[in-house]
Amino acid sequence: MKITCQKNELANALQIVSKAVANKPQTPILSGIYLKAANGILELQATNYEIGLVARIEAEVTEEGEIALAGRYFQEVVRKLPGDTVKLSFNRDANIVLIESNQAKFTLLSMNAAEFPTIKPFEGNLSFSIKDNILRGLIKKTVFACSSDESRPVFTGCSLEVTENKVTMAATNTHRLAVKAETFDQSIGNIKIIIPARILQELLHNMVSDIPTDVKVTCSYNQISFSFDNLYMMSRLIEGQFPNYRGVIPPKFATHVLVNTAEFSAAVDRVSLISRSGEYNIIKLEFDGQQIHITSNNPEIGNAEEYVPAEIDGPALTIAFNAQYIIDVLKNIDGQQCRISLNQPLSPASIQEAEDEAFIYIVTPVRTAH
Repeated sequence: MKITCQKNELANALQIVSKAVANKPQTPILSGIYLKAANGILELQATNYEIGLVARIEAEVTEEGEIALAGRYFQEVVRKLPGDTVKLSFNRDANIVLIESNQAKFTLLSMNAAEFPTIKPFEGNLSFSIKDNILRGLIKKTVFACSSDESRPVFTGCSLEVTENKVTMAATNTHRLAVKAETFDQSIGNIKIIIPARILQELLHNMVSDIPTDVKVTCSYNQISFSFDNLYMMSRLIEGQFPNYRGVIPPKFATHVLVNTAEFSAAVDRVSLISRSGEYNIIKLEFDGQQIHITSNNPEIGNAEEYVPAEIDGPALTIAFNAQYIIDVLKNIDGQQCRISLNQPLSPASIQEAEDEAFIYIVTPVRTAH
């Protein structure tokens, strides 16, 4: 194999696929990155069997072929090369790959490319196309609510439910729930799966097009893939039954609050500086008159308070929350105003974007000693 390509394009592709290189590989080849050059394209692949990532870049291919290189070293070398272009050439007899850029030359031992479990696009039970900006919204508004506790796998992913022409994504860690729905013009099928948060975060990180681009989503009952631009991402799905979260959403609320998202978010962030070192990071919110009184108290540090103007309709109420659960959702609300809906001090509350009926966030209050 002999190729020449742009250094920055190769470095970007390596940065993408390296996220799938196994840290503690089951077999040594999984610590490698696979490269295949043919027809003016260099394809890079990495997998840890849980997720697989494929990136393609244009290259001047003098000699077609495939190689596998130790992922960590290859990525570091390319990142630090001095020139704008990179030449890769494989010496089969010596089993080494020569990497050249300007006056710099490196040789890396090649791994056995034939052993690499190459990623092939699969045929699923359901395939549909979705604009990347819509998919980005579905993920951004839910994935932050996933749990990181691996002992309960179903909560470490997002539920994706497709029913005819409606796509609903939901995530919960049992203390909070985020749900976002989108409606399509035509039916796209029916499926109910749980997608690991990790692949969704990678997807979010890589969907950066300014112009809406089609993403092809292919699902089976144990894996999912996303294909767009020059990227292909696939992941195993999480087995298990996602809880019936719809029963958690209160049918009605007594107190309704309308507040400026940025002002409320900044105030909660500031006041929580005091509570952050505490075990539960508790802030109290008092909804009364036409303002929200935000307080936090830590006997070992001090206390903080701030008032934020708001439109309040309904009975006055004081309620306590884990501050991080409030900060997380406010960061992901795009609109200028958000709606907070409440019942009792120990009943779940909802936070929504004023302009987006298709998104709801439910958060459970914290019981505090008065």
